[in-house]
Amino acid sequence: MYYVAVLRSFIAQHYLIGGDWGSENLPHSHPYRLEVEVSGEHLDPHNYLIDITMLEAALEEQISRYRDRLLNDLPEFAGVNPSLEYFARLICERMAQKLPTTGLRRLYVRLWEHENAWAAYEMIF
Repeated sequence: MYYVAVLRSFIAQHYLIGGDWGSENLPHSHPYRLEVEVSGEHLDPHNYLIDITMLEAALEEQISRYRDRLLNDLPEFAGVNPSLEYFARLICERMAQKLPTTGLRRLYVRLWEHENAWAAYEMIF
């Protein structure tokens, strides 16, 4: 199995809804770190699993949508709790729409909200 991954950091804000989470119910920032990994069993004719620049571009497109924004103000977070788990799934699904998944077996997103807390979401093709 081959693996290719990229990593980027960004800051975004949010506040939690639907429960009493103390200060988390107020707008606050997180220094997110986003890891995106793809895997597959076969390389293309150029010996790539995926062109890493394509993976980086898709990742940067996602980050640019959320960087320095209040997540709650974006349509994809309207009326939902912008939890770390939900955010990881959302990014994974959006990445899957931007990447050629032919030849890929798996897309895995791990989203850290600080140095010791993360959530992940995985799509199998």
